[in-house]
Amino acid sequence: MQKSLYLDADKCTGCLQCEMACSYEHEGVFNPVKSSIKVFNFHDEGRFVPYTCTQCDEAWCMTACPVDAITLDATTGAKVVNNSTCVGCKVCTIACPFGTINYNSSTGKVTKCDLCGGDPQCVDACPTEAITYVEADATGFERMKKWAQKTDNAGAA
Repeated sequence: MQKSLYLDADKCTGCLQCEMACSYEHEGVFNPVKSSIKVFNFHDEGRFVPYTCTQCDEAWCMTACPVDAITLDATTGAKVVNNSTCVGCKVCTIACPFGTINYNSSTGKVTKCDLCGGDPQCVDACPTEAITYVEADATGFERMKKWAQKTDNAGAA
């Protein structure tokens, strides 16, 4: 069974350890700008929300790529950017409805979460378990629908 990242915003403290681990794993530097996972800071609410590529079943980024530089890793289920094929056209960044593909100006290529080959470093770095690596069916539409209903109900109170 494949696994996927589960992001629990209720547990996120905004420490940015996930961003640091990701940038170090992929770029060899501790620089949140070079991370494929981001922590959004809702200042007014005092809330932090981690987000990254959801590895969509019907990955629009992969379909949109004119040179087929994004391929499926059959082992992890991740949609992975092949740097030797990527031409840096950024079509995938436009196709992604979640904005989780980034352009790296120093390489002229795009970057996105690749699940670290099945050992996501953001999970290991998260001190509060706001990011976990779980069976893929433990995330998904029904969970998202319940969360959306909870959020809608909270706004009505």
